[in-house]
Amino acid sequence: MLRALKTAALGMTAQQLNVDVIANNLANVNTTGFKKSNIEFQDLLYETIQLGDRDGRKGYENPVKLQIGLGSRPISTFRSFSRGDVVQTGNTLDMAINGRGFFQVELNDGNYAYTRDGSFKVNSEGYLVTSSGLKVYPEIALPENVNSIKISENGIVSVIIEGESEPQEIGQIELATFMNPAGLFARGGNLFSVTEASGEPIYGLPGEQGFGGVMQGYLEKSNVDVAQEMINLIVAQRAYEINSKTVKTADELLALINNLKR
Repeated sequence: MLRALKTAALGMTAQQLNVDVIANNLANVNTTGFKKSNIEFQDLLYETIQLGDRDGRKGYENPVKLQIGLGSRPISTFRSFSRGDVVQTGNTLDMAINGRGFFQVELNDGNYAYTRDGSFKVNSEGYLVTSSGLKVYPEIALPENVNSIKISENGIVSVIIEGESEPQEIGQIELATFMNPAGLFARGGNLFSVTEASGEPIYGLPGEQGFGGVMQGYLEKSNVDVAQEMINLIVAQRAYEINSKTVKTADELLALINNLKR
């Protein structure tokens, strides 16, 4: 019975973490460029009570083993980088990636991070920045007295300055991809950092082979499916309840054993 208590307790812990992940997905359903996570589990070691080896006394081989499992454990949170819905905003500085790739931003410590959030702004110095003030890399600086901004599908940024009629090219959006994007480290703030599991970034221009094009005036929304997350939440809740009942049942059986001597 002690084995059942420990196994059920591990099951409750696993489902609690599952609910935590689902709650984070639902909390970010309106977060631009957010990518949902799914927690993955593995079963633990098994206690082998009887092997399936040939029994010399009976003269035949047992077709199966007698093993008792010892519960489960969470091993990873797998992040899905499927594309979310793309919505039109009308903001000339908003960008969505139609396909693979990440925008690059420069952190305050000089390192770089990667994001699918294309809701860019212009700071007081004219640089294109994220909503948190981090500069887009390579740097793109807008001149003064800009009448209009045009960002082509292949990432070329052009402006028309007041008093002029011909567009002036001022920069180029560059994207990065990864061999294993699920291995990226989530920093918060819609940013990801490189890890050994993700591999080094592969740089390229929008529209090139393996890279998505840039859509000006659009944003990629979260890829969280609310209906599916609600189903997952109900399943996790039911699993937690069943494991708690297992704990109660095991406790009652132990109480019966303790009372046998009376």
